[in-house]
Amino acid sequence: MLEKIKSDEKIGELIKSVFDMDLSIDGDWGYTKESATIIKRVDMPIEQLEHTVASMRTHLEMSIMCTKEDRYGGINLNERDRREHHEGSQLYHKVTYATSAIKESDYNAFIEEYKEFYGKKDFDISEYFDRRREATLNKIETYWFEILSQ
Repeated sequence: MLEKIKSDEKIGELIKSVFDMDLSIDGDWGYTKESATIIKRVDMPIEQLEHTVASMRTHLEMSIMCTKEDRYGGINLNERDRREHHEGSQLYHKVTYATSAIKESDYNAFIEEYKEFYGKKDFDISEYFDRRREATLNKIETYWFEILSQ
């Protein structure tokens, strides 16, 4: 089971220390509206910033915070839904992402298999991709952002 991020470190400081990125954000990891990630300033398209932060959260949960045998690789997030919520003068974005990933050990084995056998006579590419699909974890996650500036 994947763990939610629990840290006493501020979100911006944790992102800086792990991903070496300076983002103008505050708050928490956006699991609920009450724990929304606060976007203080936007230096890129807001959808791109939100996707970047959501990807960081997902990589922390599915890889960086995990033991070696529990890590996932090939992690991909795709936005599925976006809603604006207004509460007085506060603006929130509730963004839903579809996430796919494969256990890191399996992912690495699939990559090696593809490199070794692609283009060879006995390599069944359809069967290969069927096995990859079967090994893939798919999940839907919601992320809350509080927007202070746009």
